[in-house]
Amino acid sequence: MEQPEFDPVKYGVLWQRVQEMDKKMDKMERHIEELLALANKSKGGFWMGMTIASLVGGFITWFLTHWGR
Repeated sequence: MEQPEFDPVKYGVLWQRVQEMDKKMDKMERHIEELLALANKSKGGFWMGMTIASLVGGFITWFLTHWGR
């Protein structure tokens, strides 16, 4: 059985590509974590806005039902 030929240049090129892909994956992971943090912040802001709007709407409704006649 014949052993496959080992080409150190091709191996080096392949190694470099793997290293570049690894760096890109790390960068993508950081960006995804930043996007997730931003989404969580906006979700909290949304619910705070809904709470404030509900309180204001409730107060206006209460005020109009008691003094709007």
